[in-house]
Amino acid sequence: MRETINVPQAEIERQREFMRLVEKLPERPHSYHIVSMGCQMNERDSETVAGMLEAMGMARQPVREAADLILYNTCCVRENAENKALGNVIWLKELKKDRPELMICVGGCMTQEKGMAAMMKQRYPFIDLVYGTHNLYKLPEYIYRVITEKHPVVEVMDIDGEVVEGLPERRKKHFSAFVNIMYGCDNFCTYCIVPYVRGRERSREPEAILAECVRLQDEGAQEIMLLGQNVNSYRGGGAAFAELLYRVDRLGIPRIRFMTSHPKDLSDELIHAYGELKHLMPQLHLPVQAGSDEILRRMNRRYTREHYLELVRRLRGVCPDIGLTSDIIVGFPGETQAQFEETMSLVREVRYDAAYTFIYSPRTGTPAAKMPDDTPYEVKSERIQRLIELQQAISLEVLEKQVGTRQRVLVEAASTRDAGSVGGKTPRGHMVNFPGGPELIGTFADVEIVSAGRNTLRGRRIIQDG
Repeated sequence: MRETINVPQAEIERQREFMRLVEKLPERPHSYHIVSMGCQMNERDSETVAGMLEAMGMARQPVREAADLILYNTCCVRENAENKALGNVIWLKELKKDRPELMICVGGCMTQEKGMAAMMKQRYPFIDLVYGTHNLYKLPEYIYRVITEKHPVVEVMDIDGEVVEGLPERRKKHFSAFVNIMYGCDNFCTYCIVPYVRGRERSREPEAILAECVRLQDEGAQEIMLLGQNVNSYRGGGAAFAELLYRVDRLGIPRIRFMTSHPKDLSDELIHAYGELKHLMPQLHLPVQAGSDEILRRMNRRYTREHYLELVRRLRGVCPDIGLTSDIIVGFPGETQAQFEETMSLVREVRYDAAYTFIYSPRTGTPAAKMPDDTPYEVKSERIQRLIELQQAISLEVLEKQVGTRQRVLVEAASTRDAGSVGGKTPRGHMVNFPGGPELIGTFADVEIVSAGRNTLRGRRIIQDG
């Protein structure tokens, strides 16, 4: 991990001055719409972008086509995410023909890819602003330049980003909040583009994180999710992640979660935290990616199958009810049928609550993209279908075991499927739908689980007498 450098407060004040200048411009956009793609880190970045746009006098417009400014916060972890982002941006070209005053902005991981910004400038001249992950905090300055100079701005920094504190934000929910604790990644898994677009690891100071958590608690947060590309390699101010977790737990926020973790950095202290911390939820996303030692070696994951399984055994030893989820890649270059079967057997042994499964997608600029790959796509497709069917069966069995139990649910939203119902998560992270009105959103409810579906539980609210 490189030394953490904070953006000077003078630079933040400079950007706040640009916010004030944009707000005074008569020709500025008056509404915005953000399309956020990819991970929770991107969602958190979008909350910061929304805060800056609102400080510039813009109001959120839920209908994309009606907004004066449309901003895409892109992802490039998989090729289809990149294609989707570019397809959406190209579609805006027609919209801008009818509305030439429309401002189109594109940022995020995709624009940080080597050569991507130059390509977009050449092929998509109708885009007003292209910026990268490392200079998001300069968005007010760039928007001011687009308006006053009346030509597109393309600004992407090649150096690793700095930690930024003190920017405005517009949270999506007051009761459940994301808190970034670190940025970037030093692992360089051979299939992954993240270190190249998010930069090397740098951690926020623990005092800044705790101050943010206290502020969120004062604003009504019932749950926080600590975020990082690899949270358990956190080293802010010399403190390890487990130490930070203990300090956050002492604040008394009812629920604490975090993601994403790397198995090689899962310390003894962090495992013990699941048996000791009152507010740490019994849920852990622990990506395994593959069940074969040879594939793990070629992925540069730096752990073995047996080490991963030992971590699982130890976690369940201190927290028997912990819900584990994972990421799994099928069809990594050179994967044999026998190696795929090792992944299947690992899934049977671990019995994940859920798993996010993907067919390997080569990313230009990563070592794996240069590896020979002679496995037909049809074979990879058949493999992932088998894996999905296995995991779905396990997930259903896990959910069925919850039937008859009493769960404490943090209500998140009205159900999109069942009229007159709301939905929220159990401590283990399972989604539960049950009859209730919108007044329950943001509160806790005691729920008896009455049935299980493929992905969600169904319950009835327990009303306490008196």
